Amino acid sequence: MRAVAVTLWAVAALMEVHQSTPSSSEIHTIIVNLSSKNISSVPRNLPPCTEALDLSQNNIHKLGHEDFQVTTHLRFLNLSWNVLEDIDPETFHPTPLLESLDLSHNQLQNLSDQRYLLLALNLRDLDLTFNMFHTMTLGVEFHSLTKLERLGLGAKIIRVEDFINIPDVHLQTLTLRLENLTAYESGSLSDVQAEKVSIGLTNKPTDRNLIADALLMFNEVELMGMNISGYPSYLVELVKERRAVNTTHLYLTNMAITWKHLTNTINAVFESPIIHLSTSDVAIHIPPLSDTPGRNTSHTKSFSARRAEVVSFFFSLEVLCNFFINMPVERLAMTETSIIHMTCPKSPSGILQLDFSDCALTDTVFSRVEQQIIVECTTLNKVNTLVLRGNNLRCLQTLSKRVQNMISLRHLDLSLNSLVYSGQECHWPPNIIHLNLSSNGLSESVFSCLPNGTVSLDLQNNQIFTVPETLLALDSLLALDLSANRLRDLPVCAGFPHLKYLLLRENSLHAPSVSVLETCPVLQALDASRNPFTCTCGLRGFRDLGAGTGLGSGHPAIQLLHWPGAYRCSYPEAWRNSTLEGFQIPEISCNVGLLATAILCPAVAVIIVMVTLCHHLDVPWYLGMIWQWTRAKHRARTQQVRPEEMEGVVFHAFVSYSQHDADWVKGQLLPNLEGSGGGLHICRHERDFVPGKTIVENIIQCVERSRRCVFVLSRHFVRSEWCHYELYFASHQRLTRGSDSVILVLLEPLPQYMIPSKYYQLKAMMGRHTYLEWPQDRGKHRLFWANLRAALQADLPTAPVRDDMDE
Repeated sequence: MRAVAVTLWAVAALMEVHQSTPSSSEIHTIIVNLSSKNISSVPRNLPPCTEALDLSQNNIHKLGHEDFQVTTHLRFLNLSWNVLEDIDPETFHPTPLLESLDLSHNQLQNLSDQRYLLLALNLRDLDLTFNMFHTMTLGVEFHSLTKLERLGLGAKIIRVEDFINIPDVHLQTLTLRLENLTAYESGSLSDVQAEKVSIGLTNKPTDRNLIADALLMFNEVELMGMNISGYPSYLVELVKERRAVNTTHLYLTNMAITWKHLTNTINAVFESPIIHLSTSDVAIHIPPLSDTPGRNTSHTKSFSARRAEVVSFFFSLEVLCNFFINMPVERLAMTETSIIHMTCPKSPSGILQLDFSDCALTDTVFSRVEQQIIVECTTLNKVNTLVLRGNNLRCLQTLSKRVQNMISLRHLDLSLNSLVYSGQECHWPPNIIHLNLSSNGLSESVFSCLPNGTVSLDLQNNQIFTVPETLLALDSLLALDLSANRLRDLPVCAGFPHLKYLLLRENSLHAPSVSVLETCPVLQALDASRNPFTCTCGLRGFRDLGAGTGLGSGHPAIQLLHWPGAYRCSYPEAWRNSTLEGFQIPEISCNVGLLATAILCPAVAVIIVMVTLCHHLDVPWYLGMIWQWTRAKHRARTQQVRPEEMEGVVFHAFVSYSQHDADWVKGQLLPNLEGSGGGLHICRHERDFVPGKTIVENIIQCVERSRRCVFVLSRHFVRSEWCHYELYFASHQRLTRGSDSVILVLLEPLPQYMIPSKYYQLKAMMGRHTYLEWPQDRGKHRLFWANLRAALQADLPTAPVRDDMDE
């Protein structure tokens, strides 16, 4: 039963994206921000529909009964960091919906005289910290705040019965900022009903009784600002008295502490009834140089450290890591901490969940080196959940080795790293069911390095162009997230026979092939929203899928998630931003039979009429004459290209490309054309432009001195102004040397609608000439280079002079 629940949870985690995100029409809260405007009173021209108002960091001294007369919908009010001294009892009479009120960092002086609260009965959050209250005595006004959930207070003196007026107010959190506390009577917090108390400590002897009461009376306790580097810790003494501790959750925040005091505190907590210990924003002084003994057993189930920092350059990271990884807890988390390595427990560990999110861990995590041999960790075999999100992990197959001995591992999160896969064998543990590899640099080869038993797989935001049809079979896979990749069509489900949920948001799907879904026999939900759909005939099947009729009656219905609002046309212009549901195209435009009938019948009639006219008007004779004249002109033009007219041509070709494609030109094009196998002389701007001349002059000279012009076309090419100039001059050279002087190399698919209107020459060339496409299949590269070299081969009258230019 537990396994089924975990599986459903994992699938739900993949499917929840965008489900709970409110649309813009649902977000109607009116927020007015007047913070730091140097105003001394509440403005009278506030919008009546204001729901959230920020008046913090101003110079407001007093609130009157008419200040919020027009803002009857006000729910959130921030008046912190002002100089408030007085609040009229009728101030909040016009605002019965007020839920949150922040009056911190002001000059209010008497907690027992806050009569304005009698008219704020819907308050859920009230912050009165950092005022000038002398005693903590709460007035009878607090008794009426029955909906209050979070209350922040502060005073110099706390006495018994100060909270006597709130026995029926059940708080979620009571925050006490007591940095100026001078006296505290034991038992003063006995009248408080709260799940959690958060205390800002004074680091003075007054803390002892306060901490003792908190640990005895509250389920959750947060101690802020603890500094125990100079004297004994009251906390250690108190938690060792087991009968004086009823707290189950202890939070230590914003601490400055020595390593010795920190480890003593943690070991003492492990001996107490406290179940969960969390630390945050910890500055560790006097770090360790040798191993620190820790507890072997503990009542504490979980420990977490967030934003921990060692305030020293000299310490042993291994010793520090050893202390934490050997803790006797079930859940261990160290997050947002700059640790570059984590060691392996010295003995079999009982840890069930590990979280090292947003650290600086590398591929060496959990391993060690002995005699130049990497030894993998074997003592974390009870871990079922491992989170390594947001680190510096780079090699996927190496990570599989690091976790291969975690035989109980079921949930693995490796997202937000820099992982790639180079094709080597992977060694995953056998029980992984949920794998998160999102936001890495993985390509389609990753499908050869996945755990066989994966149930839900998150690969969103990677570099995947296609899903290979021949891959490692994932027979258990139920949910696959390939959002934010570069897919151009729906994937074939040959390797996922039980796939039910497929997410393909924000890819490059133009006209998905609905027939591919027939290979997904049990697919229930498909999310292909936010793709650049091309609304032509090829998209009709996918549109019908949204209407529930795409695959016919023989196939189970597939639900298109977020249909129809998130499915919009990107092309043609007439349908741009229209929903696919509203896209319509005449049947005759897509039915070849109807279209042929509609065209052939009139065409046959026109041909008969034309033949008759031609017979009577001797048109064949005229056409024959024109044909003979055209052939003669063609022969004359061909014969005019003589060797002497090739003078000044020193290059076989001038190469025009965008700087974004320089890696391909330098790494692929030039070695294959200029190398030993090509033997051609190629002109390119960064090497053959003459210093001192303008760029335009250099372009013209290079085009004139080259037999042909090669244009490397890509989406970056059509965005480059200089590429535009080079294409312009080459098109004029084409008029004198013939149409074969321009060669187009298509580096990536470049639909006509992506070419700007100023590139009309390029559109015309692509419409009239055959261009060479760079094949993605490596086996076709040799034929590509052979064709390109054949097109460029020619005998040049002169050889290029390179020495001066290269220097």
